[in-house]
Amino acid sequence: MTERGQFTHQEILSQPKVWASALEILDRQRDQIRSFYKSSSFDNVIFTGCGSTYYLSLAAAALFQELAGVPSRGVPGSEAWLTPNIFLPKHNHLLVAVSRSGETSETLHACETFRKTKSGKLATLSCYPQFPLATMGDLNLLFPAAQEESIAQTRAFSTLYLATTYISALWAGRDDLLDALHKLPEVGQRLLDNYQKLAETLGSDGNIERFYFLGSGARYGLATELNLKMKEMSLSYSESFHFMEFRHGPQSMANEHTLILAMVSDHNRAREEAVVEEMRARGAKILSMAETNADVAFNSGIPQEARNVLYLPIGQLVAYHRSLSRRLNPDKPHNLTAVVKLSE
Repeated sequence: MTERGQFTHQEILSQPKVWASALEILDRQRDQIRSFYKSSSFDNVIFTGCGSTYYLSLAAAALFQELAGVPSRGVPGSEAWLTPNIFLPKHNHLLVAVSRSGETSETLHACETFRKTKSGKLATLSCYPQFPLATMGDLNLLFPAAQEESIAQTRAFSTLYLATTYISALWAGRDDLLDALHKLPEVGQRLLDNYQKLAETLGSDGNIERFYFLGSGARYGLATELNLKMKEMSLSYSESFHFMEFRHGPQSMANEHTLILAMVSDHNRAREEAVVEEMRARGAKILSMAETNADVAFNSGIPQEARNVLYLPIGQLVAYHRSLSRRLNPDKPHNLTAVVKLSE
């Protein structure tokens, strides 16, 4: 009999190794990826996906705009498909479609709709070469080592996000960040080694009734993804917010039965920590993540723009242990399938 949650656990713990594999693939294709972007002068960059990869798109678009200064946004695949007049600009633009499976219906329809507009180029990122998205783009990037047995995405999400970080740095001409990205597998492994027990303790705490994930800027999309993991795996009450927005109403829910996972940045650390301390004073439990002086301290020496993926593994483990503590199976979340395919 398959042990409950064994696939999810292995996929979370294997992330540093899979990141290293992805970086090798990207390094081999570096010149091709760079020339693809430099050959066109895009007015806009749109990242799209569904579910987890929509949240990835939010994070990737924010980071790319921060690094390259090109207007960028994350759009759900369904919106790009059904309302392209709102979400797909009529100018020369790049659509970056991200999908673990490469066969999610809305994402495929969004790409087909985009192709019909003939107003730009398409890049795709996925994990399975045999499915349609893998060959639909003008540029197609594949990461087969990130494939998963579990329904809820963990290593696929982080690996695909890491890939968007790499291409964003490359297209922005930030070779310093490309070099820094190669330190991530070693740091990620250290964090898993050092903080697994903390994640288990918090995830198994039956006194916690609700979870909040706080992240701002390029980290907001990652906060929404960890929120989704908590919902999917453990069927728990969970929400995500920008740091400062949490004060505008949601803070009323903070008490001794609340866990707040705070993805603290370098640039706005003082203001974000002020929010955290206010919630601590209301009795909330806090799991802070930051480069230094935090419950989960990266101590990576990697620039902020290149290390956002480090916020993910410990947050995923908290959701995993919450699921086990509620006698659920994180490999097979309630009412979910690995791929959403619409009947035509």
